[in-house]
Amino acid sequence: MTPAVVIRRAAAADARPAADVWLRSFAAALPGVVRAHSDDEVRDWFRRVVVPRHETWVAEAADGLTGVMVLAGAELSQLYLDPGWRGRGLGDRFVALAKERRPEGLELWTFQVNGPARRFYERHGFVAAEWTDGSGNEEREPDVRYVWRPRAA
Repeated sequence: MTPAVVIRRAAAADARPAADVWLRSFAAALPGVVRAHSDDEVRDWFRRVVVPRHETWVAEAADGLTGVMVLAGAELSQLYLDPGWRGRGLGDRFVALAKERRPEGLELWTFQVNGPARRFYERHGFVAAEWTDGSGNEEREPDVRYVWRPRAA
């Protein structure tokens, strides 16, 4: 049985644990991608920018945070799950929430090498709209922009 998980808006105190989820998830999902920022820089970015300036949501289980999602305007700018929580429906819940919060549509970027993420977003109705050589991101890793638009009624 999967433990109960509550998805809620992030508070200032969630910045470091949310950043730690991001760091664990990035390391597990993208071991071949060289990050542009140190662990401390990522934690500082979550504390100074992500949580206070963007619509940040966290998933919380009894033992702590298990996921983080960030909406910046129409962009789903971050969606990271603790590695042990992948495949348990938590990502599905986050995407449903993102669509509810942005019913007019969403876009996001993911690295081309992240096949599981690409399949996940495609399964949720996102369509690849742009492929790049990575020159536009800090990691210099080829990426793809996905868009989701609601179906016409």
